[in-house]
Amino acid sequence: MRKIRNPWLDREGYDCFGCAPGNPIGLHMEFFEDGDDIISFWHPSEHYQGWVETLHGGILSTLIDETCGWVVMRKLQTTGVTSRLDLRYRVPVKSTDSLLTVKARLTDQKRNLVFMHATIANSNAEICVEADVVYYAMSQEKAREMGFTHCEVEDEQLLSM
Repeated sequence: MRKIRNPWLDREGYDCFGCAPGNPIGLHMEFFEDGDDIISFWHPSEHYQGWVETLHGGILSTLIDETCGWVVMRKLQTTGVTSRLDLRYRVPVKSTDSLLTVKARLTDQKRNLVFMHATIANSNAEICVEADVVYYAMSQEKAREMGFTHCEVEDEQLLSM
């Protein structure tokens, strides 16, 4: 497993709710590549609940959507936008849980449409949310116009978690 370098860190105006480390109200997600999977480990907080001690469904949706965006950046070396997000909330996710694991992987690609499957598991490794996601992948030229050049991993191999 290798940590993915955030390609937007030096971009002026970068303040993504999902992944910008400097966004004071953001999720501060970081990403790792483990074979075909892109993974984020995220610590819930009571500030993101929809009901007492239960995470808001929109936050769970954002965790999946953001992770899928990183699949497109890392695996296809381009940017994209969400076209469809089909979520199944299987088990409530507690805002008191110590760690969530968000995983996504490419399942198919047809021209510019990228199909992915994603999950969120709680600290007991129980799948709480499942999603099938479709992204529209930008051409390499359009991605460059938007400021994207490449998405690389750190040199150091991390232990599998």
